Amino acid sequence: MKSREKAVVLLSGGLDSTTLFYQLSAEGFEVRGISVDYGQRHRKEMDYARRTADRLAARHDVVDLTAVTRFLNTSALTSTAVAVPEGHYEEESMKLTVVPNRNALMLSVAYAVAASEGASLVATAVHAGDHAIYPDCRREFIEAFQAMEDASLGEHIELHTPFLHVDKVAIAREAGRLGVPLDETWSCYQGGERHCGRCGTCVERAWAIAEAGLYDPTLYADEAFWRQVMLERVAVG
Repeated sequence: MKSREKAVVLLSGGLDSTTLFYQLSAEGFEVRGISVDYGQRHRKEMDYARRTADRLAARHDVVDLTAVTRFLNTSALTSTAVAVPEGHYEEESMKLTVVPNRNALMLSVAYAVAASEGASLVATAVHAGDHAIYPDCRREFIEAFQAMEDASLGEHIELHTPFLHVDKVAIAREAGRLGVPLDETWSCYQGGERHCGRCGTCVERAWAIAEAGLYDPTLYADEAFWRQVMLERVAVG
């Protein structure tokens, strides 16, 4: 029996990376999940990542990068002194959620694992909705990082980014097609008992699931806020 190709997936536990994990598994890859503890206030996302890996009988490990990222304390994701911004994901205030060099750090770890274990690709779920705020989710970064890893390793391991040019709605539709259990994914940056419903990721999540025509089992502390935000954006034009 021919062994399956291996794919190392950056698995945060959110809707996007979970959908990617399911997608690659359905395509026949032996998926391997890597989650990263970078001191994020929403650490509970890693519990959801573990559940996903367990459901698909896949290996999953958490890599602790807090020794490095404890110095990166200017982000709302890593410092309780910086409030998590509320509203639409593309608003200027969302730049407070940028963690400097986060994707470069995480992808470097994933590539090291992939090279060590003979994987043919490293996968990350960056998508078009990330482009406005996060430079390390854009095509230029992905192409440059691929070139760097080719030079670093002396071999080609594909940097797989199937969602790079699609929005969150397309990802939600793919989640529906694959049967991803939406209530077993975590998006909220607050990391509370339930999704806050007000941070950028909650707004984007709720909107995307609704636009995809899916039932949303997510428990939001504020269930109406995302509709208000989207209506205001339509009104502004």
